[in-house]
Amino acid sequence: MSTIIDAIVNRSSKRAFLSTPVTQDIQEKILKAASMTPSGANMQPWITYAVSDEKVLKNIGDAIIDKMESGVEHDQFIQYYPLKWKNPYKKRRLETGIGLYTLMEVNKKDTIKRTEMWHNNFRWFGASTVFFVFCDKDMIDGAQGALIDCGAYMQTIMLAASSFGIQSCPQGSTTEFGRVVADVLNVPDNLALLYSVVLGYEDRDAKINTYQPKRVEMSENVVFI
Repeated sequence: MSTIIDAIVNRSSKRAFLSTPVTQDIQEKILKAASMTPSGANMQPWITYAVSDEKVLKNIGDAIIDKMESGVEHDQFIQYYPLKWKNPYKKRRLETGIGLYTLMEVNKKDTIKRTEMWHNNFRWFGASTVFFVFCDKDMIDGAQGALIDCGAYMQTIMLAASSFGIQSCPQGSTTEFGRVVADVLNVPDNLALLYSVVLGYEDRDAKINTYQPKRVEMSENVVFI
């Protein structure tokens, strides 16, 4: 029997899924488990749109890609990535990207293939279910606690999904186009998209799913006292 440690250690982001749907029953069980995520003062700040409608997902993806191709770099509620990258974080980011493209044998100058891979984020890697997680804007106006709690909620979703044999990929890419997603889903004006999580059954024959970026040694980011 697998343990929670096994689930944490063995999980990795997948970028190729089978079209096999995740049933609503399983989605509900995953979200029920995720609802037990602890949060400050039990505020439970997450609001999830669980989307499995093929047309809706296509509309979201089309809208994001159209926005990108019009020259817009982002249309977001929150700034996910740092404005000033510095080492060792910048180095880790570069190594992760280089590792993925190297595995897929995509040359740095092959802009067509690289763009195709980037757009695949918004084709949900072939999966048929995406959880879009929002938060009330007032909860993150000058405070970050709700963001931390929603991050824990994301992790719980992915670990709960793994217990059903379902793989996942958290997406900061949709965070950068959160306003586009909110517009297509017609969510209330008080909600801000924080991120999305792709859920589905892994395509085990896909080479890209073998990729797992390295983790640094514990000595680099842990201080025992």
